[in-house]
Amino acid sequence: MAASQKSYVSPYDIAIVYLGLDQRDDAFRWLEKAYQEHSVRLWNLKVHPRFAAVRSDPRFQDLSRRVGFGP
Repeated sequence: MAASQKSYVSPYDIAIVYLGLDQRDDAFRWLEKAYQEHSVRLWNLKVHPRFAAVRSDPRFQDLSRRVGFGP
């Protein structure tokens, strides 16, 4: 049985997995869910090494701005 059927799995954590698989569209879909849930884990968007490959992506820049990291 999937872990998400037994207990809560953060959309942020799912996004990290998708980034590791280089599936950016899925990762951003889950990051958006994390944003909608007001996930406190989004505070490390600018420092987590997993996001290095997508920092220039306009979707990342938009999310960072909405989280409160400025333009």
